[in-house]
Formats: sequence, structure tokens, C-alpha cells
Amino acid sequence: MALTRLEQIPETALDWHRAGRGVAVATVVETWGSAPRPVGSQLVVDRDGAMEGSVSGGCVEGAVITEAIEAVEGDGKPRLMEFGVSDDQAFAVGLACGGRIKVLVEPVGTALPLPVLEDLVAARAERRQVAYVADLDGPARRLAGAGDYPDRFRMDRSGVEEDTRTFVAIHNPPLRMIIVGAVHIAQHLAPMARACGYDPVLIDPRPVFGSEDRFPGETILDGWPDEAMAEVGLDPRTAVVTLTHDPKLDDPAIRAALGSDVFYLGCLGSTRTHAKRVDRLTEAGFGPDDIARIHAPVGLNIGARSPAEIAVSVMAQITERLRKG
Repeated sequence: MALTRLEQIPETALDWHRAGRGVAVATVVETWGSAPRPVGSQLVVDRDGAMEGSVSGGCVEGAVITEAIEAVEGDGKPRLMEFGVSDDQAFAVGLACGGRIKVLVEPVGTALPLPVLEDLVAARAERRQVAYVADLDGPARRLAGAGDYPDRFRMDRSGVEEDTRTFVAIHNPPLRMIIVGAVHIAQHLAPMARACGYDPVLIDPRPVFGSEDRFPGETILDGWPDEAMAEVGLDPRTAVVTLTHDPKLDDPAIRAALGSDVFYLGCLGSTRTHAKRVDRLTEAGFGPDDIARIHAPVGLNIGARSPAEIAVSVMAQITERLRKG
């Protein structure tokens, strides 16, 4: 999934800094009421006032840009700014009522140490889960892993740790869904996945199924599932769904997924079909804990019958697993 400019603030800040432009990064660290932008939203500003991103949808950008330029040209220290968003301002950016936001402004190279920013950008490029942790009352800045803030990573929830007065900005890799089997259910599941923020990848070596005509605009890989999955890469931000009913195709994908740390693995098929699947996996050396990771029959039990309804049940189960763990 290609990141938008709004999502590439760390990368943009690093590029601009290396170009000698003098840069500050502004981040929404707290919100109250109907704030225009969520916690974690960012804006990058250079010394000439050029900007990318948004912290308020336009309500307070001017004041933030002015403060950012002063910080870059002045003492290089961070600024913690608080704004009230009036009802009229909020309505202008699509909200019904106002609120308050708190914005942290950090000049790059001073308040935001260059090595920390470089490591953050590298982690994002490598699809590693990483958190940027900033002391709101002091100069400390560091990166942390998913194990330090498991609930925040699971919920994609940046915010202030009140007990330590630190702001934790969660940088999760974009979500991916690997769908093995370009069948009717996949025709509904792929667009649903994209609407929910996933980058869907279809895998099917059968050209009559995995065709552009049946899946216009989708990423379709025609390799053998385990080989194609190795090419894509499997990580904790990836969900895998197998839909072919054919052990020759599903089983290699399942074995590859069980050998990785994907957060979800769901497999189409009846209870009887799954029992046979379990026998094959057991013979292949997988234990009960491995097999327990499989959601089968796939999807929440909502009485789904049509391919579209089954896709809804699968998307719901994946969301439940992602958000509730």
C-alpha cells in the first residue's frame, strides 16, 4: 500500500532536513471533544513556511507554522501548544462541534534528534512496528518496540502516558491481507479489505481464476502460494485467508502462515474439511498450539450464505482479532 503524503511525515522531515531546509515536526498529542484531527496527526514545516500534512484540518495550522519557524530559527527547543477549536471553526472542517487540541512542535536535529528520526524512518521502511516516545517535560526522545506498548500497537492508538508524562506515537506498518484463491468470495473480500485499510494481495496460480477481468486493479500473484507469500513477506500486520478448498493450494499457504507471526489465519471449509486439514498438519509436525491459530470454518458465525455475506463474516473476524487480540 503506497503511503500518502499525510502518512509520510517522518520521511519528508528527514528529506527536508538533509536538504538543509531547517525543519520542525508538529504532532497532535492530546485532544478533547470533537477535535478536527486525531492524536498522532502530523505536520512538517520548513523555515520558509513550506508544509506537508495537517494537525487540525486548517483551524490552527497558521499558528503552528509560525511557532515551528520560530523554533527552527530560534532556540531549537520543543513547544507544547494548546488550542481551543470553536464551534464555527469545527463546522468549517466538517465537525458538528468544537474541542481542544494539544500540539507538540519539535525542530529536527535538536528537540527531535537526527539519529532517532533516521532510525524511525528505517524501521518504517522495513515494516517494523515502532513507537516514538517523547518526554513532554524534558528532552528525552527514544524509540520503543511493540512489546513495550502492546495495547497501543493493537489499537493503533497514539497518546500520552499520564504516569510518566510521555507521548507515545505508534507507527504500525500498513495492514495487508493475503487472499489465497481468487474465488467468488475473494471478489467481495478484496474491496472490503481495502475499505478497512488493508492492502489486499491475491494469490492463485490458476490463470482462469486470478485474472485482471475478474479482479480489476488488484494485485494478483500467480506463483505457488508458499513461494508467493515468501515474496510478499509475512509479519504481525498481515492477515492470511485461504479460500480454494484445494489442499494442494491451501496447505502450503497454511504451513507458511503458521511458520510466521501473521496476526490472523482463516481457512474456508466445513468442520469435516478442517478435521482432515488438522490431520495433515499434525502429520507435517505442527502441534496443537500451532493448529489452534487457525480460524476454521473461516469467519464469524453470523449465518452467512452468499459469497458477499461470507466476506463480511471474514472481515468482521479479522477486525475482531486485530483489535481485541
